[in-house]
This record gives sequence, C-alpha cells and structure tokens, in this order.
Amino acid sequence: MPDVYSIITEVDQATVAQVATAMEISAADEQHREMVAAYMSDLDLPDGTTVLEIGCGTGAIARMLAGWAGVSRVVGTDPSPVLLAEARRLGAQIPTLSFEEADGRDLRFTDASFDAVVVHRVLSHVPTPERVLAEARRVMRPGGRLAVFDGDYATITLATGEFDPLQTCVSAFAPAFVHDPWVVRRLSTLVHDAGFAQAQFRSHGYVQVAAPDYMLSIADRGADTLVATGRIGEALAAALKEEARRRVQTRSFFGHIAYASVTARAPT
Repeated sequence: MPDVYSIITEVDQATVAQVATAMEISAADEQHREMVAAYMSDLDLPDGTTVLEIGCGTGAIARMLAGWAGVSRVVGTDPSPVLLAEARRLGAQIPTLSFEEADGRDLRFTDASFDAVVVHRVLSHVPTPERVLAEARRVMRPGGRLAVFDGDYATITLATGEFDPLQTCVSAFAPAFVHDPWVVRRLSTLVHDAGFAQAQFRSHGYVQVAAPDYMLSIADRGADTLVATGRIGEALAAALKEEARRRVQTRSFFGHIAYASVTARAPT
C-alpha cells in the first residue's frame, strides 16, 4: 500500500478522518509538544515573525506556532481540503492564523514572503522532499529561519522481545503511512543542498508506556492494514489490538519512535 499521506487527496473520507484523529492525538501529547518547543526555541524568532507551515494537516502545530513568542502571523498550507476544513474549524478563534490549500512542492506565494518556514512531519511523506525545501527557501526572506522535524520511522517499535506479534503491526503500518522512513538520516544534506546554512541537528526520543494513545493508533492502523492487504483476517486483527490494550492494563506496554529536527538560516 502507498503512504496515505502522500495521496491524501485521493483516499476515502474514512481514511482521512482516521488521519485527522491521529494528528490531533499526537499533537496533544505532552512529549510531542515538548519536542516542538525544543526545536522552535532553536529558531530564536524576533518579534513580528511571519511563519509558514508547509503540510499543516489539521493545524495542530500551526495553532501552537500562533501562540509562540515573537510570532505575529501564521499561514498553514495543506493539499487536503478535508484536513484544511478541520484546521479552520479548530483554529477559528485565532485571528493571526489562516490556512490555504496548496501542495508544498508548488506554493503560490511570491518570493521572500515569510520570515520562517516550518515543515513538521512532512518530508517523510513526500516522494520529492528536495522540492519542498526548495519552495521553503524561495518563499523565505533573506536571513529567514527554517525548522524541519520528522520521525526516524525505521526505528518504530512496539516489541518487548523477539518475534513480538505487535511488531507485525508496525511492519504493516510503516509502508502504508510513511513514504520514506529513512529521510531524517538525510536531513542535514537535504537542508544544505537547498541553500540553507548554520544548521543545528537535534535528536528527540519519544516513548509511551502509560496512556499510549498515539502508539496504540499505530498498532490499530497496522492491524487494519494487514486486513486490508489480505494478510490476516478480522479476528486476528482484533486480537492484536486487544493484546496492545492488555499490555497497557498490565503496565507492560512499550512504544518508541526516534525523531529529529534541523533548524537553519537562509543566507542574508
């Protein structure tokens, strides 16, 4: 199965709704918010900064950015009109926040329109990530700030030992929901090749053992993908989901993903 995020304008309404729910669950997680705060702090934004978020989805990160010190205006873009409708609904009470439908590889903004560009968990879903970064560079003013954050999805694990059945869910989840699970390992090169300098690379560990809403969503989506691709039946998928929840109840659940961020500057 192709990464649903890379074909988000083509998938059915139920799948988009599942994606939207996962985005909001993840963004609400305190660990996730701390990771965003960490890399945003690296940008050292001056007062009056205008920010573009490429691939905003439901707008969860854009809403956080709108409340960040120094930020005067945030524009979020996404190719999915369904996700944007949810973003507009959730951000309706924030006057400095707006959303526009656009593919991050072909933005309609004029050159040097923004002081900062944020690309949060997007490049791993784009077949040509260098085009997104080229557009980020084009619409950024001289000396502007770039922040890129993504998952090292090759590291996802739900396993607590060898031959753990829950890891089968991860094996199905990754190709169905991530185009390139290795992209963070090339972030420094991609950012440099796009014309940015003064790059700072950060590693962010993410683990859930209690109340693991996001990691449970990975187990669930992986189990559903196994059914959709004909590899297992509904009964086994239900059993895998139940096993994940049994581990939560018995305090034996473990889920981990490594994330990374790069912050950089455009030449002055």
